[in-house]
Amino acid sequence: MPWSEAMAPVRMRRVAVVVPRTALRDALVRIAEEGCVELDRAEESAPGAAGARLQRVRGRGAGAENAAPAVLAAAAPDLDLLEQRGDAALLAGEAQLEERVAAAVHRGEVAALAGWCPAAEVARVARRLAEVGGALLPLPSPRGIDPPTQLRPHRTASFTPLVTTYGTPAYADLDPSWPAGLTYVAMFGIMFGDVGHGALLLLGALALRLGRPRRLARLARLWPFLAGAGVASMLAGAAYGEFFGPTGLLPVLWLSPTAEPARLLAAAVVLGAGLLALAHASGAVNRVRESGWGAGLCAASGGAGLLFYLGLASAAGALVLHRTALSMAGAALAAAGLALVAVGLYRATTGGGGGLAETVVQLFDIVIRAGTNTLSFARLAAFGLTHAALAGLVWRGTAALAGRGGAAVAGAVLLFVVGTAVTFALEALVAGVQALRLEFYELFSRLFGAEGRPFRPWRVPRAESADPAAKVVPCSPG
Repeated sequence: MPWSEAMAPVRMRRVAVVVPRTALRDALVRIAEEGCVELDRAEESAPGAAGARLQRVRGRGAGAENAAPAVLAAAAPDLDLLEQRGDAALLAGEAQLEERVAAAVHRGEVAALAGWCPAAEVARVARRLAEVGGALLPLPSPRGIDPPTQLRPHRTASFTPLVTTYGTPAYADLDPSWPAGLTYVAMFGIMFGDVGHGALLLLGALALRLGRPRRLARLARLWPFLAGAGVASMLAGAAYGEFFGPTGLLPVLWLSPTAEPARLLAAAVVLGAGLLALAHASGAVNRVRESGWGAGLCAASGGAGLLFYLGLASAAGALVLHRTALSMAGAALAAAGLALVAVGLYRATTGGGGGLAETVVQLFDIVIRAGTNTLSFARLAAFGLTHAALAGLVWRGTAALAGRGGAAVAGAVLLFVVGTAVTFALEALVAGVQALRLEFYELFSRLFGAEGRPFRPWRVPRAESADPAAKVVPCSPG
């Protein structure tokens, strides 16, 4: 798969489902079973026969049957019998089918519906519809309407919720799932750097992978995310020379956070500047893909914003290194980028004096945020130092008690276990939240422009299966 395609959402096709009226139900059952087509639905209307019966059944109680997932029968069932039996699962499936039937357009003996389908799945769904005399026909995409977005199921699929929690990327945007996930675990590791604590995270990932504990089985797909955080923490811990704190069991390969906090702070800010530059570059690509070269180049999160930030970062770095000529060149680039941003901002206003004033205020905000967002990455060093200090405190207390011998050794073991547990839980929570904050506010704010619409295919299994979920053939858009 080409790199450009692998970094983009799944390619969608506008399709029409065309079938004989007598085969409409059979065709819809096959579409629901495939689970790869998002059908257009009619505007809100009163529930149909199955929907009304479903409401009555659910109104009579809240048992396990009422909470059962929807299923579809191959042939049209007796709705009255389903209501008498209280079969909420089949009634729910029939109610969903009624909604799709209501959206169908009928011409003579033919019925048709429109929707979206991943391009790679069109042929497979078309073959299923051909079994009942139907067809799945590609259509041109309607103007002014973007296709729904489905992010690709990479091997790092556990990173996808990190993106979708913030929002749905526009269909034209890049898919940031795996870069965002790798960035998150790297930032987490810097703040939670400890070989011993990272190893505990790896053990937790292994437990999730094995479905333990069972009450957390629904989170099993997140095990690669937890494993990545554990590996990043162990790598950072090896660089810091920490194993359950500065125990001296490992050599310092790079620096000790408690001994060289200023150096760690500088490294964190430089790393943050690099990540912001990459976010600006990705945002520039997204703006061009969304709105074309004209609007994309002048956007604050587009090419102009990238030029401004690169110039500003170069000027600041050269100033620190006492390179006057390079600093002046960077300042000139920053000024050129800011001028282009001003053009884009002014075009978006109503013009005149009011538009000029609005543009000036927004430019001031952009300049201030460029500096504050960069310095915000100093928290990587701050919380990395805090983690090392707390772990060091626990270790010094443990060593002091153990040195007294006798019963104090038991107290030392207890202090080490309890102190490590508290430090681990507290710092893992803090590092997780702070990495998420940096991801959302500093990085994603530059990636996301237009909001996309998630792809929601209609997926309902057949009732004949003993395990209905096993009947569902999931979309494989990769």
